[in-house]
Parts: sequence; structure tokens; C-alpha cells
Amino acid sequence: MTKGNEIFDYIIVGGGSAGCVLAAKLSADPLVKVLLLEAGKSDSNPLIHVPAGFAKLTAGPYQWGYVSEPQKYAQDRKIPLAQGKVLGGGGSINAQVYTRGAREDYDRWVSEFGCTGWGSETMLNYFKISEDNERLSGKYHSRGGPLGVSDLVNPHELTKAFVASGQEMGLPYNSDFNGESQFGVGYYQTTTRNGKRCSASVAYLHPVLHRKNLVVRTKVIVSRIIIEKKIAVGVSVINGKLIENYNATREVIIAAGAFGSPKLMQLSGIGDPTDLHKAGIKVENALPGVGKNLQDHCDLDIIYSINQKISMDRMDSVSPFTVNAGLEYLLYKRGPLASTVVEGGMFSFSDSKEKTPDLQFHFLPAAGVESGVAGTKKGFGVTLNVYYLRPKSRGTVRIASADPREAPLIDPNYLSEDIDLELSVEGLRQMREVMSQPSISKYVTKEHLANGATLNSKDSYIKFVRENGRTSYHPVGTCAMGSHEGSVVSPELKVHGIGNLRVADSSVMPEIVSSNTQAPTIAIAERAADLILGSI
Repeated sequence: MTKGNEIFDYIIVGGGSAGCVLAAKLSADPLVKVLLLEAGKSDSNPLIHVPAGFAKLTAGPYQWGYVSEPQKYAQDRKIPLAQGKVLGGGGSINAQVYTRGAREDYDRWVSEFGCTGWGSETMLNYFKISEDNERLSGKYHSRGGPLGVSDLVNPHELTKAFVASGQEMGLPYNSDFNGESQFGVGYYQTTTRNGKRCSASVAYLHPVLHRKNLVVRTKVIVSRIIIEKKIAVGVSVINGKLIENYNATREVIIAAGAFGSPKLMQLSGIGDPTDLHKAGIKVENALPGVGKNLQDHCDLDIIYSINQKISMDRMDSVSPFTVNAGLEYLLYKRGPLASTVVEGGMFSFSDSKEKTPDLQFHFLPAAGVESGVAGTKKGFGVTLNVYYLRPKSRGTVRIASADPREAPLIDPNYLSEDIDLELSVEGLRQMREVMSQPSISKYVTKEHLANGATLNSKDSYIKFVRENGRTSYHPVGTCAMGSHEGSVVSPELKVHGIGNLRVADSSVMPEIVSSNTQAPTIAIAERAADLILGSI
């Protein structure tokens, strides 16, 4: 059954980090009617808003349950690819790490891909517009923006030991990974405020839900963009047993992420004709770059047993400790539950010839809390992970059929380039080196390598990387912007060849940034809103 059309000025597809920003910004004008469509649920579950809840959210009903195609260069494994399916998207289920990448990342977008207007100075301005930093301000930071950014409330004893060990290894202490330099070891700032998660939904969307000109619909599947004479005029939506059509008088904006945005474009007949023909889709606009250029950081983990029962693994069972932790959080928003679990960070160089760090590490004072961590061990321990920041491997996202309910075929093509493998090995070597330093090694009783591996030769390191590399939850690039061959959108984020249609999310990055990707995605959406409103 098809329901009659409703008319809006702007339709935003995807209520993730970017979509929430856009909904808030575009609906600020009371004369403009905005519709935000999200396939997942609302973010009302209290677990979402407790920082430590992240450990329970990388599997379950608030993520899509995607799995990669067999990875040719990673032992043909099918790798789980958790992505948020909830208002706030990945920002509602992630570890809340706030990093922006290197200035050189954005300057390369301009110089190598023709993304005029997206250089480092411009992006710094949008990072500051979005930011409400509890400690930092000035040249690199600001206070008063929508997105809460804060220090750890009470860093764990084991995290403090890790940070000291990084310095013992020879790295400088870094109090701000988003300041003058990423290089060094320290504590991550996180997207939290007053001891609670501050996703884009909390920061941008919740404060404006009272607006009469903003309509938010959850648990709906957008099946296609309605295109007439090469102009996007609306969307078709599956809502239970109903098919609903919505008209957009100004623009349709796709913000469904690096997997969802190319999928919707392909379902709408925009993409590589070969891919569309295989799925039985009529070609509306031949655009071969759609779904290509997929990039992600390939993550590696090692778990270590410790000699004291002090890690956050104490939260795994009901005990006087967990009861007290719950009370402390409820009363004061402090204690273990106020931790994002991913507490310590490190940026280092694989080669002194690099201008900026190309390896990033995350330290967790718990034993393999995330879903998909190889070698997860019961008991008390810590976890350290690492990834090469500027991978050269490129993958694809293709629709499997014309059925919008069917998951796309996702092939990150991890480790297909030799340099990705080589520098992953170097990251693994440095990971073991820092864990051998005095401050942290005094706690460690055993190194737990997945699948009973031993690391005593280059071949054994390579084997470990291929057998255990996984997603860092940072997919980007599948609707790349620029003026280069293979680009999908212009520097104004307009889809080549289709009027009144833009993409504004992590998929437009022509090249992955040297960090976690949530903060850059929010900055992209901030700039996208200005482009749409014509204020720049």
C-alpha cells in the first residue's frame, strides 16, 4: 500500500552523526520544513548514554550487523563491520574518542583531489564551531559549541601505567592530540559531557526536537531517491507494510554513512553501470565512483593478563564493586561507568621520514571488551590495539540486489597493499615494545595472542596480521568528493549529474584521515550545512 506524498523543503536520509548536525542546522529557520529519516531506533536506551556502555554496543540491536565479503588478503575471513543503526549513528555506540587527524590530511584533500575549500584552516574552523571543550580553548579549541568534549573523569591506574610506559619507550607526553602535534602518548579526550555520552544526537538533535518544522522518523527504510529529469525530487520509504513517498522542494541530502550512502545511490540508479546491471537496476546516472574507494583502518589487538584484580573486568559480574560503581555513577557521574574504557592513546612514527605520525594506539584497562576482538580472554587484563593510519588498500560497496532490505556486499580489501601489511607489522612490534616497559610490565603476567600464535619472526608477524586484522569502525570514501576521476560529489557535495542531491557524511572523504573519524564527520556536516544554506 502506498501512502500519499508529504512535502518538505529538505529531506535528510540517515540520522547518524552527520544527519543529526544537518537536521539541527537546516531546521533553525522556522520557515523551512525538514524531514530526518533513520532506519534504526531512537537513542532512548540508558545504556547508550553511559560512557562505559560502549563495550556492550558493538554487537546487538543498535548496529547493522554487517559482515564483510571474504577478505582475500586476510585468510578469506568474513570480518564483522559494526556500524550504528540508531539516532546518533556510530556516535551513539562508539568509544567516544575525540581526535581530528593531521592538518596535512585536509591539505591533501585540496592539493591531490581538488577539494577546494576543505583545507586544514577551514576544517579547524568547523572543528571549533562544533566543540565545547571543558579544558581547552584558543588556537586549536573552543568552548560553547554543541559537542561536549572532556577529559577522563578518573583515569584508571593501569592507564596511567600505560601512559608512563609510552614515555619510557621514548615518546613525549602529549596533553592534546588535537593541538600542535599528534605525536606522543597521553589520555584521549572524549565526546562526553558531565559524565555522559555526548553523541551528535544528544548535542545537536535533542535540543531542537521541539521545533514544529522538524520531523524525525525512525525505523524506516529509504528504498530509493525519486529522480525526475535528472533532478532529485523526493524519496520512497518502506515503513512497516506501507510504502511512503516524500517530496523535497529544495534538496535531498544523503547522510547514511560509507556503507549506506552508496547503497541508496545504487538502489536509485546512480553508480557504476556494471554494478547496477548485476543487481537489476535501471541506470539513471552513470557514476562509476559510487561505492568505490572504500577505506578503513585495519586494527590489531593483543590482550594481556595482569597480576591484580583491578581492571575494569570487575564490571563483568554482579558484586559489591559493581553495585558501588553503579551508585557512584548515579549519584556523582564518576567511577568506572564514567569511563569510555578506551582511555589511553599514542601516536607514533613507523619511519622517521614521515612528517606526521602514521600509527595510532588505543589502551583499554580491560581484557578484550569489544565484540570481534581476536583472542578475547575471560579474567582480568588489559588490551592494546594499533592501526596504520594512512592505508593504501581500497575496497568496494555494491548492492547485492534491488531489494533495499538486503545488506550490501562490502569488501574493504584489507591488507591488499604491501605497505599496509608492513606498517601493521611495525605497529604490532611497537605495541609489544611499549607493553614491555617497566611501568606497565610490572602488572603483566602473560601476553595472549589469538589462535595460539607466536611472534618470533617477520613471517609470524605477517601471519598474525592476516589472521587477526579487523575493522576500526572507520569506513570512509565511497562517495568521494573532488574534481578527480572517480569522484562522486563536487567540493560543494553535489552529486555529479543529478540536481538537488548532495551527500554529506564520512563517505565523501577522498582519503581517510589520520585518526578516529567521528569528529571529522561532524565537521563535514557543519560545513555541508553552510554550503546548503549558501552562507559561505
